[in-house]
Amino acid sequence: MRIPSIRSSLLSVVTLLGAIAFAGSPVSPVNTTGRGIAIKGYDPVAYFKQGAPVKGTPQFQHQWMGATFQFASAENRDAFAANPDQYSPRYGGYCAYAVSEGHTANIDPEAWKIVDGKLYLNYSKGVQQKWAKELETRIQRADRNWPALHK
Repeated sequence: MRIPSIRSSLLSVVTLLGAIAFAGSPVSPVNTTGRGIAIKGYDPVAYFKQGAPVKGTPQFQHQWMGATFQFASAENRDAFAANPDQYSPRYGGYCAYAVSEGHTANIDPEAWKIVDGKLYLNYSKGVQQKWAKELETRIQRADRNWPALHK
């Protein structure tokens, strides 16, 4: 018999609390901070072009789907404005693992992965590792769950 680790138990509690908090109530289509900033101010284009999370700046921002996206450069802002569907994170920037479980959760911009040209974010690097173990199944489940989760 396998006894769950404290980390595994904590992850289960966090996931459960997220499910309870959002059960039955649709969320905004884009995960934002209290000030309306998407991806906690990180530049979505940088994940693709620099291959790393890069903090954006209020100097370079763009409004999309009711959220303010910030960028590290005018070039990245303009690339996003020309094709936001290409650069915006899947599931509105909510945790991909949580969406695969049927609820939403916040994200750590440092816990990310590009799969088939799409940006996925996760709650933490630990959750990301769990998500990555069943990548295809998790993405399929999240794709099915997402339409019912947002307004």
